[in-house]
Amino acid sequence: MRYLPAAALLSALTATTPAAAQEAPDPARLKATVEKLVGFGTRHTLSTSTPDKPGRGIDAARGWAGAELTRIADACNGCITVANIARTFVGPRAPDGVNVVDVLGFQQGEEPTRVVIVAAHIDSRVSNEMNATSDAPGANDNGSGTALVLEAARILSKQKFKATIVYALLSGEEQGLWGGQLLAETAQQKKWTVSAMLNNDIVGNSLGQGGVRVADRVRVFSEGVRASEDLAAQIARRASGGEDDGPSRALAKAVDGIAATLPAGLDVFVARRPDRFGRGGDHEPFLKLGFPAIRFTSAVENWDAQHQDLRTENGVRYGDTPDRMDFAYLAKVTAINVATIRRLAAAPAAPTTVTLSGALSRDTSVKWEAVPGAAGYRVRWRRSDAQNWSKAVDVTTPGTVLKDVPVDDNFIGVSALSAKGDESLVTFGEREKR
Repeated sequence: MRYLPAAALLSALTATTPAAAQEAPDPARLKATVEKLVGFGTRHTLSTSTPDKPGRGIDAARGWAGAELTRIADACNGCITVANIARTFVGPRAPDGVNVVDVLGFQQGEEPTRVVIVAAHIDSRVSNEMNATSDAPGANDNGSGTALVLEAARILSKQKFKATIVYALLSGEEQGLWGGQLLAETAQQKKWTVSAMLNNDIVGNSLGQGGVRVADRVRVFSEGVRASEDLAAQIARRASGGEDDGPSRALAKAVDGIAATLPAGLDVFVARRPDRFGRGGDHEPFLKLGFPAIRFTSAVENWDAQHQDLRTENGVRYGDTPDRMDFAYLAKVTAINVATIRRLAAAPAAPTTVTLSGALSRDTSVKWEAVPGAAGYRVRWRRSDAQNWSKAVDVTTPGTVLKDVPVDDNFIGVSALSAKGDESLVTFGEREKR
């Protein structure tokens, strides 16, 4: 076993990709994409084109988005494969059933079935969730997320990665999170290893309700205890003290750290719940199946510009239009997504499990199985009264003993490293089963 010196550890923690790969997202291009999406009139999941308006509705919008992904693929010599998945869903907001279509771009990596997903829903709505005919611009909700996904594809398509990147434009979010459910169940059926799912929904405004402006941070929502865990697993996590360290929370913490390295970027507000209070998004079907998933949302929301008919009442203007957005802010949120994808897709998978032993001892034994393709591992720990990892040591083979780090007083986790120092998510250590 070889321990890396502090200087090497610091170098790995702050490693960056070549300058040529650090292209910044373009606010003007993001704005043009949002305006194009608004131009389809409505993108309601139940909307259809008509002979007199052939370019209107969600089918036209999805067709354009698929063509954009294909154009990006052509520019990288076919590095992205564009495909649709679809299923009919029936529910209170689609009583007669609706064909939900997800537009996907696959940038295949060295590991075809390990994926990093960046997603947004393309559908929109107005005040009445069943109104499929009125104009529903959906500029910020969720043209912003759709534009982000397409911009991420354009930037990241110029590089190669270990994991496969999935650029996902989902439908049916406003009717029941159906596009997210379709993709999550597809991932389960295809036996994908999902390293991360980044859901971007309402990420393009810095001016909120009542004129409150917050342009220096973005909220990232994540679960702690996993929705997929049964009672026995929840009890075990409680006994290990891992309520703040499930895979999705580990993902949110990683995003926070990555964002802090970006010049003139945004602070990440790690919101310690799955979504906004009493609300939901397309990452939740992934959580139900045990995949690490988080939601990006602007620091403040303007509810006059969400799910509203276009109108003015008592001097108040309602509607989700591009003029209420901040595209420089959206570019910064996009940059955080791109940097996160870049790191996680270049890194190996996270260790599946990490077990600890060391009761009645000053030392802690840490064990985990080898991760395919890992060049080394980072063992992290922190005092049990802290939220963020404070100390770390790198090792080249699985398993180590942390001297004078008592398990009673410390939380411990392990990540996998690539040869260039790209780091996976941290897997939280739990008590060794006997």
